[in-house]
Amino acid sequence: MDIEQMKVGFMDVFCYLVACMRTKETLVIDPAGDEDRIIERITQKDLDLKYIVNTHGHPDHTCGNARVKALTGAKIIIHELDDQMFNSAQGHEMARQWGFIPSPPADITVKHGDQIVVGDVALKVIHTPGHSPGGICLLGDGNIFTGDTLFVGGIGRTDLPGASTAQFMKAIKEILLTLPGETIVWPGHDYGARPSSTIEVEKMTNPWL
Repeated sequence: MDIEQMKVGFMDVFCYLVACMRTKETLVIDPAGDEDRIIERITQKDLDLKYIVNTHGHPDHTCGNARVKALTGAKIIIHELDDQMFNSAQGHEMARQWGFIPSPPADITVKHGDQIVVGDVALKVIHTPGHSPGGICLLGDGNIFTGDTLFVGGIGRTDLPGASTAQFMKAIKEILLTLPGETIVWPGHDYGARPSSTIEVEKMTNPWL
């Protein structure tokens, strides 16, 4: 698994290129701005983009979906609950209010336990509701992409529509914090002292946990 972290857009979102270097098949997680730079990097590395995967449906994470899909033909993947919520009229209005372009509907929806595969790389879908109804993390090969569920030294907010503090903390404590301590945490925003962490470090130092 080849992982490249890119900070994109004006909200310090971390976008990820996750590739199988044998087949060059690739997915992009949360293309949230700077789409031309993302595509340029994919071209430079001679990658074959198959999927656009969103950790959740908030427009700061999905605003690049339309352009990346138009330029590459990659299929959009999101949890079924967030596809329903954020492709509603209310969801599109939220995107416009935040100053973003709404995402097209998902081509593929996923649920807890599903796998997203590119070449030899398989990422397991872990449903972590609370920040949004269909928030997910993606686990594979000792790495977890946590979106707005778990940050370096922080966690996501729970004061937006569809959020639930009780669900959120249950998912974090009963699922994420039970992963092996050496699991590398790749967060959805550059909000911490470092661009990545581990489950063990977050258990020991994250004041929200």
